[in-house]
Amino acid sequence: MADESYFFDSYAIFEMLEGNSNYEEYKKSLTVLTKLNLFEIHYGILKEKGKEKAQEILEKFSENVVDFGNDDIINASEIKKQNPKRSMTDCIGYAVSIRLKIKFLTGDKEFENLDNVEFVK
Repeated sequence: MADESYFFDSYAIFEMLEGNSNYEEYKKSLTVLTKLNLFEIHYGILKEKGKEKAQEILEKFSENVVDFGNDDIINASEIKKQNPKRSMTDCIGYAVSIRLKIKFLTGDKEFENLDNVEFVK
């Protein structure tokens, strides 16, 4: 698994950081995410663990950020239109994962039965 890349949604990052053993095997894979995910992660850590830890996590994952473009936005909008309960950030991430041809790693039930999803609780 060390050579594999996954698009980690924020849920997956939080589960990994909290020590969920179901995510253990993914720690060796290349983590890909967008700045939108970084915001969600930073904010969540800031609320729960403070500025210092939030900054540490931000720096750790910043090197793995990929950008998204208009085509990703268009595709994400279609994905969200199919199920409005899906978050905008996750729809963008899912669209990016499809473009990059890597699995979207999540435990979010709104994505559980979609193609290209590695669903882990």
